[in-house]
Amino acid sequence: MNVSKINTNQLNFDKSPDGLLPAIIQDANTRVVLMQGYMNREALDKTLDTKLVTFFSRSKQRLWTKGETSKNHLHFVSAAADCDQDSILVQAHPNGPTCHTGDDTCWGDVNQGEFLNHLERTIQHRRDNPSEESYTSQLLARGINKVAQKVGEEAVELVIEAKDDDRDLFLGEAADLMYHYIVLLAAKGYSLEDVREILRARHK
Repeated sequence: MNVSKINTNQLNFDKSPDGLLPAIIQDANTRVVLMQGYMNREALDKTLDTKLVTFFSRSKQRLWTKGETSKNHLHFVSAAADCDQDSILVQAHPNGPTCHTGDDTCWGDVNQGEFLNHLERTIQHRRDNPSEESYTSQLLARGINKVAQKVGEEAVELVIEAKDDDRDLFLGEAADLMYHYIVLLAAKGYSLEDVREILRARHK
C-alpha cells in the first residue's frame, strides 16, 4: 500500500453528519488489524503531517493522537480509502500494545501475523541483535558459506526423506530446510517478500 492511494480531497466526509469517517488501523508488517477509530479531515491531515496516527475522539470531542499518554504511538506508514471514499485503511508501525487494556489489539489478538513472517522477523532480530545463546546468531556468525552449506545439507536430507513414506520425518526435514532457507535470505540481506515479488511477476 502507498500513501498516494488516498486523495484527501475525494474522501466523503460529508456523508457522516459529524464529518467523521471510520479508520481501521492495520500493522504494516504483520497485517493484523489493531483497532478502529474515527477521523475527520483535520485528524487525517495531522496524521499525514506528523506521521503519528491521530483520531477525533468522540468522547473528548477533540483530536487525539494515539499514545499521547501511554507513548504507545502508531507510526504512520500509508493510507487508502475504500471504494465509496467513506472509510480509511491506515497501515502503521505500533510502538507497543495498541489497546488501552494492554493487549496488542482491541480484539485481544496477539500481533504476530502469519507465522513464517513472524519467524523471519525473529531471525532478522537474531541477526541484528546477536545472542551467544541463539543457534541462529551462532550460525550467522559463522558466515555466508556455512549458512549456504546448511541449506544444501537440509535440502539433501529432505530429498532422501521424500523417497520414503514417513510423514513426520519428511515434514521435519521440510521445516528444517525452510528455517535455514530464511536464515540464508537474512544473511544475504533479503526477505521473503523479495522472493514473493519475483514469484508474483512470474505468475503473470
